Amino acid sequence: MSSHRRPRRPVQPLLWRLLAGTALIAGTVALVHPGATVPATEAAATPVPVVAERGTVGTAAPPVRVRVPAMGVDSELLRLRTDATGTLVPPEDFDRAGWFADGAVPGDVGPSVIAGHVDSRDGPAVFFRLDELVVGDEVLVDRADGSTVRFSVTATERHPKNEFPTEDVYGPTPRAELRLITCGGEFDRDRRSYRDNVVVSAVLMR
Repeated sequence: MSSHRRPRRPVQPLLWRLLAGTALIAGTVALVHPGATVPATEAAATPVPVVAERGTVGTAAPPVRVRVPAMGVDSELLRLRTDATGTLVPPEDFDRAGWFADGAVPGDVGPSVIAGHVDSRDGPAVFFRLDELVVGDEVLVDRADGSTVRFSVTATERHPKNEFPTEDVYGPTPRAELRLITCGGEFDRDRRSYRDNVVVSAVLMR
């Protein structure tokens, strides 16, 4: 744990649109650029369709908890879905993370996605320290059958929301991988939203 204090972020509600324009098609997830579905006040980006194959169906029990020792996270996992517009609905509880239940199950082949808020009006939320993770940090996901899958962080990146790397995050992978996602960067007070997304990538440890 670092000895320095992090600058306090503005404590405003997290507003983010991951998987905007998502459509579920016959066991796959068709993804478009997150900028494709935005409020009327924001400029829409050109849709970039990407197909992310679901992990091996039925081989792993659903996840129920995520633990990230390096940032002191031990959170029950809520199931996240998309709304009528195809936008991923974030957890209602700012202190709990959520798993995108229409994507890969952690431990199955493919990129499983866990998302959480960075902060709220009341202060830091579950993924407030997500951008502090470094290569080699461990992420543990407990599953409903009592098993635990362990992932090792391979990268921590920050991307402007209008340049979100959809294909890299949600595209097919030949192995079991994990993505942890939250907001980051500067807070846009006019839009009441952070300008960037923090994306942590990890691979299954054997």
